[in-house]
Amino acid sequence: MYKIFCSVLLLVLSIQLSCAQNNNSIGSSGDASIVSALINQYQSDENMLSRKYTLKRSEEYFQRMDKFYSTWLAKLKALPFDKLNVNERVDYTLLKRDINVDVRALQQANEDFKNTKFAIPFAKTIIDFEQKRRVGKQQDGKTTAEIFDKLKDEINQVSKDVNDKQIKLTPLQASWAQATVNQYLEVFTEAYKFYDGYDPQFTKGTKSVYPDVLNALRNYATELGKTAKLSMAKDDGSGILGNPIGRTSFLDLLKDEMIAYTPEQIEAIAMREFAWCDAEMIKASTAMGFGKDWKKALEKVKTDYPALGKQPELVYELANEAINFVEQNKLITVPELAKEGWRMRMLTPKEQQFAPFFLGGESVLIAYPTEDMTEDAKMMTLRGNNRHFSRAVVFHELIPGHNLQYFMQSRYKPYRRGFGTPFWTEGWSLYWEMLLWDKNFAKTPEDKIGMLFWRMHRCARIIFSMNYHLGKWTPKQCIDFLVERVGFERANAEAEVRRSFTGGYGPLYQIGYMLGGLEFRALHKELVIGGKMSNIQFHDKILKENNMPVEMVRALLTNQLLPENFSTKWKFAGENP
Repeated sequence: MYKIFCSVLLLVLSIQLSCAQNNNSIGSSGDASIVSALINQYQSDENMLSRKYTLKRSEEYFQRMDKFYSTWLAKLKALPFDKLNVNERVDYTLLKRDINVDVRALQQANEDFKNTKFAIPFAKTIIDFEQKRRVGKQQDGKTTAEIFDKLKDEINQVSKDVNDKQIKLTPLQASWAQATVNQYLEVFTEAYKFYDGYDPQFTKGTKSVYPDVLNALRNYATELGKTAKLSMAKDDGSGILGNPIGRTSFLDLLKDEMIAYTPEQIEAIAMREFAWCDAEMIKASTAMGFGKDWKKALEKVKTDYPALGKQPELVYELANEAINFVEQNKLITVPELAKEGWRMRMLTPKEQQFAPFFLGGESVLIAYPTEDMTEDAKMMTLRGNNRHFSRAVVFHELIPGHNLQYFMQSRYKPYRRGFGTPFWTEGWSLYWEMLLWDKNFAKTPEDKIGMLFWRMHRCARIIFSMNYHLGKWTPKQCIDFLVERVGFERANAEAEVRRSFTGGYGPLYQIGYMLGGLEFRALHKELVIGGKMSNIQFHDKILKENNMPVEMVRALLTNQLLPENFSTKWKFAGENP
């Protein structure tokens, strides 16, 4: 049957390829891509199976998903790769990468399951109950009640054994087991409600013992929670407990993101960018009358903030100023609807504990004091979001930054949004900070210091986040580094580090800003400064190709026919940084 499927697939794809190549010759990036249909199908199939198999920590799930990924890798292998054009080869490479990343994640999850399943010896009973529910099989109430009664005893016994240390779990294992028990509790409850009240004999037979099973599961989850920890990291006094991933995982993630540098080379790149920022800071500081003491100039800039209540008006003014600038300088096409569609909202005090500055996307989110903050907190927020810092970041969040990205992503090749990476998303906005600096967007030395503050911030993000994940720095050292090296307000530095390590961001997210910006900058030098494209052609093309590692953007814009077994090699910041 599988051979028949592959033969049919090849026939269909050959017909599609023939049609596509009438419009897109081999070697042309084109817009047509037969692989896009496979990408949509893969993402939909994976989502469907995720909904179907609700117990993600079970042998059934791991076996089913292993078969799913193997089948998809075989589908890709069956494609006539040599006949694919540039655009299709990029899609092929990205889909293959995503499947392999998913395979690795599944294997790691399965390994965790094998090492810790002794903590859930009752799992098979719940899985059997769920499997019968899944196919709508009627279950005898009396028999099920006996099964539930035994299940309750098994759960209570393992809970007692954990409490008595008869079963020994590390804090990380306890955390895994607690999350697993909670998952099984949710699935068990949903399965029971499928029958409860709809099948009278089932309901009558089980209604007295069902609550006992629920209580046993909840009590066991509570027992596990007494020792559960998401990280073995110790609190260094900052109260920030993240999960450093170590060098091996860091290198794997760099490969996934198509970054051809080692951590040591990346740190050298950040230090080189820092040195440039230092020199420019001194120039701006000297122009303000502070000589080489740029931190004094920075403190002066921080005092220039709008009166209370006036910040949103400033944001609106700055947003339109940036739009006018990029249009007047013929840098990018800004659709009229994009200019109309962006919005503003204020960040709550709780949100500002993780995001002390602007955030953005569909809307720009403004960090600003509220009346219930302490006076010190209010002042740090005002100083950290002063007029010149704001001028240097509003366009990052709106247009031509994130807001324009999201506008275009939903309209051009949206199937590629699944390939999203911070090196494209954040790198694009950081690149515009660089380009607007080169285009003399900064009107005054104060404006320059505002732009340089953010650029130094992104250098610092590389250094502190990488050293943390490699096990070299603690969160407190990261906070001190931001305060002493970049000039952060301490509360803002604490929020920045908290966001980086406990805010749900991936380990490479913070290094994506500067490195992604440098990738786009190198590509701009190659194609625009090199005379092969205009600014508008370059920037419009990038957004219309949608989100992906920047090396794949380069392949599209330079019309590269990627090899089937592509591996990253682009040294966008030099061979030996």
